[in-house]
Amino acid sequence: MKIQETNMDKAAAIALSALGWTLADDGRAQRLLALTGLSPDDLRSRVGDPAVLAATVGFLEAHEPDLLACAQALQVEPAELIEARRVLES
Repeated sequence: MKIQETNMDKAAAIALSALGWTLADDGRAQRLLALTGLSPDDLRSRVGDPAVLAATVGFLEAHEPDLLACAQALQVEPAELIEARRVLES
C-alpha cells in the first residue's frame, strides 16, 4: 500500500468517526445539515465521500468547543482532525 493511500485511509477513518460523533447529538447533527447544505439522504448515500468527510471536520473546526470535544471523545489530538480534513481535500 502506498503512503498516500495509507494517509487517506487513516484520514477517512478519523473523519468517519468524527461524523459519527457529530450525528450522535441531535442539535449538532441539525447544525451540520443546516450549515453544510447536506440532507440526511445525502449523508446516507455519500457517507464515505472524502468531500463529505472533509466538510464534517471543517464543520467541527468552525466551532472550537466541538472540535476539542470530538478530539477528546475520539482520543486524538485536534490537529489530527484538522490534518484529516487537509488530506481528504487533497
